[in-house]
Amino acid sequence: MSCRIVRARAADVDALCEIERKAVQLFRGHPAWPSYAAMVIPPPLLHLAISRGLVWVALDTSDEPVGFVWLDTDVGEGAIGIAELDVLPSHGRRGIGAAMLEHACDWARAAGYRRVDLGTLADVPWNAPFYARHGFVAVDKNDPTFALAHQRDRDNGFPEHLRQFMSRHLPPLAAGDWTVWPAPAKLNLFLRIVGRRDDGYHELQTVFRLLDWGDEIRLRVRGDGGIRRLSDTPGVPAEQDLVTRAARLLQADGGLGVDIAVKKRIPMGGGLGGGSSDAATVLVALNHLWGRHLDIDALAELGRQLGADVPVFVRGRSAWAEGVGEKLTPLALPRRYHVVLDPHESVPTAALFQAPELTRNAPRATISSFVSGETSENAFTTVVRARHPRVATALDWLAGFGEARLSGSGGCLFLETKSLDRAVAIARRCPAAFSAQVAAGVDVSPLNQALARHCGAP
Repeated sequence: MSCRIVRARAADVDALCEIERKAVQLFRGHPAWPSYAAMVIPPPLLHLAISRGLVWVALDTSDEPVGFVWLDTDVGEGAIGIAELDVLPSHGRRGIGAAMLEHACDWARAAGYRRVDLGTLADVPWNAPFYARHGFVAVDKNDPTFALAHQRDRDNGFPEHLRQFMSRHLPPLAAGDWTVWPAPAKLNLFLRIVGRRDDGYHELQTVFRLLDWGDEIRLRVRGDGGIRRLSDTPGVPAEQDLVTRAARLLQADGGLGVDIAVKKRIPMGGGLGGGSSDAATVLVALNHLWGRHLDIDALAELGRQLGADVPVFVRGRSAWAEGVGEKLTPLALPRRYHVVLDPHESVPTAALFQAPELTRNAPRATISSFVSGETSENAFTTVVRARHPRVATALDWLAGFGEARLSGSGGCLFLETKSLDRAVAIARRCPAAFSAQVAAGVDVSPLNQALARHCGAP
């Protein structure tokens, strides 16, 4: 196979939809053709799946997409589904589909999933027989596990007698295997500075909104006690990196070690909590992998020693926060989508806190004033606007679509929408000087869900 498999990018959406349209032509003349012809991939859903890291694309020697695989997490019971697996007909019978399938299954196993499910056609050679050669077995289509998939077929008018559901059980992870863990980004839906403490720290009020998008942490337990960061973070030496410090903080004398690889997606210095989230993920994941069995309060206290934002990621709930960010009250927030704009300018937090024009004694807000929409400002916005013209320009552009806000101390910005379609439409209009990401807000962190999978919870 003369292709390489990489994570899909938002810019690939149109090309992947075109691959699917060409691949589905192979079903012309089959009884299921009318249903396939009527169904098209919703680009916004594919866009969101790509942002969550659930889509991989096969690139030919010219780096052109020739196939893709899309995983679906809405399966339940420790399983993940194959939402789509397509290869250009011109590139069929080259092992591309098999390579993408194995790549997706390997990732799913490392991410703690125990089973991969799919729906297919029993009588098409590149469907059920293909999957059977790769360890999938037919299951009872009336099994309650497949009720959601069954209902989707009915909603799409798919002939029920043509459908076959299949599953592949994934072997348990062995000692020394790589594991995969999410490190989600956060937004500050508002931020006030309401005073200054005797120790010099500022008293804050904010709402942390966790996202279903962020960095990816890969961990491999070592028996020799060594802690190694295998990926480079520009400008951050390994021993100063929060992921390395988190591992050393948790490590018991003479305990196990770990190899750490970080796939950065969250912009550094953007106010999205990337470093803090990475540290929290290392604490939570290694607490399980090393068998430390510390409770959540103990882990949150370790996190506080690394940074004020780390505890919210350890606890894994969107929350109202006070103090220096350590006093957390979980909040159930409405389902929303966010356009996250990166102006590609890092904003140093320390300089902002020292700015003489920063408001440090704002009146205290209440949860009810936030819920009503009365409280939505960010104390750093005026300072960042004045000192970082590039961020100000990005803020003005995004404000053309609604209430654009700074997250944390910036320089990333965001705009909240009720509609995924609208969020994707805005992101696709992003000027070339900036970059835009679409993410869904979540009340429960993807890290919590990953921990449950790795612990074997249903």
